[in-house]
Amino acid sequence: MNRDQRSRLYNMTILTELKSRFRAALTGLIDSPEQYLDQIRPSQDPKFGDYQANLSMPLGKQLKRPPRAVAEEIVRRLDVADICQPPKIAGPGFINLRLKDEYLIKRLTPAVNDPRLGVAAVDNPRTYVIDFSAPNVAKPMHVGHIRSTVIGDSLCRTLRYLGHNVISDNHIGDWGTQFGMILFGYKHFLNAKAYKNNPVEELAYLYRQTAVLIGYWRDKEKLEKLLRFKKALELEQSDKQKVAEKITELGHHEEGRFTPEIIEVLHRQKVDEEDEIRQRVRIVEEDPQYYEFFKKHEGVAESVLAETAKLHAGDAENRRLWEEFLPFCEEEINRMYTRLDVRFDHVLGESFYEDRLASVVDELLAKGIARESDGAICVFFTDQDAPMIVRKQDGAFLYATTDLATIRYRMETWRPDAILYVVDHRQSLHFQQLFAAAKQWGYGNVELQHISFGTVLGEDNRPFKTRSGDTVGLESLLDEAVRRAAEIVSANDDAKPDGPEISHQQRSEIAEGVGIAALKYADLSQNRTSD
Repeated sequence: MNRDQRSRLYNMTILTELKSRFRAALTGLIDSPEQYLDQIRPSQDPKFGDYQANLSMPLGKQLKRPPRAVAEEIVRRLDVADICQPPKIAGPGFINLRLKDEYLIKRLTPAVNDPRLGVAAVDNPRTYVIDFSAPNVAKPMHVGHIRSTVIGDSLCRTLRYLGHNVISDNHIGDWGTQFGMILFGYKHFLNAKAYKNNPVEELAYLYRQTAVLIGYWRDKEKLEKLLRFKKALELEQSDKQKVAEKITELGHHEEGRFTPEIIEVLHRQKVDEEDEIRQRVRIVEEDPQYYEFFKKHEGVAESVLAETAKLHAGDAENRRLWEEFLPFCEEEINRMYTRLDVRFDHVLGESFYEDRLASVVDELLAKGIARESDGAICVFFTDQDAPMIVRKQDGAFLYATTDLATIRYRMETWRPDAILYVVDHRQSLHFQQLFAAAKQWGYGNVELQHISFGTVLGEDNRPFKTRSGDTVGLESLLDEAVRRAAEIVSANDDAKPDGPEISHQQRSEIAEGVGIAALKYADLSQNRTSD
């Protein structure tokens, strides 16, 4: 056996080798062994061994024999004596396998001396574009951003290690309504001195101030709708079918009627929501001076949209301010990435594609992929009720339009085999529609995948926030992890018999590395798709 052959032997995964041995054992017993090999997998419980083959049960059905008898025949035909201890059959036909110590030693010894630790590079490298993190840069990153960032970075590192060509692209939100909120805040509430001393902090304050105003007036609107809802219930409480019709008439369910059976459930949910909204509104209205301030900005949501529209239309002042704000915002998020040790090959935000959006819509229309519907331009799908809107009635473009332009740019520039989007599961419908539209548009030869993940929830099963209702900042999370790590580092060092051995600077460096690594590990060690 020459060096290359030894390398291939040691680089072959144990699971691959076991499947090869089972394939040989099944040959002659059934016609198509391949479909059953996925039933060989690592054991869930170490007491049963290292690997478990669960193929006897489905094979028993095909062969019309007791599964345990099938397992016994497979074991008789199976040649794994050089790898495993004698296989054991459990229950109705589970085949449990425990690796021999000498086999593990044989595998590990060359791996120790191998710079790649026995992990072979792929024979046929692919080009991957990985789209991850993607915060809205007009506001500080929050705790919810850590999942996309950590998962996406891990995918990049893993695929690169396997020999693939990986292009990481941070598709930041640098062109949307969030900048309209900052523009509005800047023009109405700016503290010039605070902005000069710390522009990032002041811009974040302006964003939050505007968001609070918008939230109050949205709550007022919701409260009015809820009161109408309650009135509908009270009007026809004795006849639930009429209640459902009244609710539909008032516009609370646009797709059809509420069934009488769910009216009571809906009623309870609406009452709970009403109490929560009333509490938020009361905080504002119980302070006359505060309330007067809010009343001066009743049309804040419309004003924010107007500021955003002016920016997109090329308004000189808004464009100048945007160009002034953006470097401050980017500097802040880059500081977080430095702490997380995350790097990107490209940072191409929404603004990069702004001048390409109109041509995307025009081409979709020309090819018959999109059509007009109530003044908007939409792409319809045969298997979905809701269309994907690519241009609104007012002429504004949406995320879907930008994402289509992004796919075109990536395909023309990097020609990837696959594009992976690391985004939480709440965007699943968006990506289903995006991928379907891209395929119709002519991009059917690239693998498009939504790498979904669960969201970070608080004890109330809602996106995690502080007791005050503010979204928890990512930096606060990192600081807390580092603080806890520092406590452990200091306690261990102080407890040494001959006194502390490391300097304050060394303690800080260790705490920073361990605290942030612990956060990453805590995330990656969980089921990716679970909240």
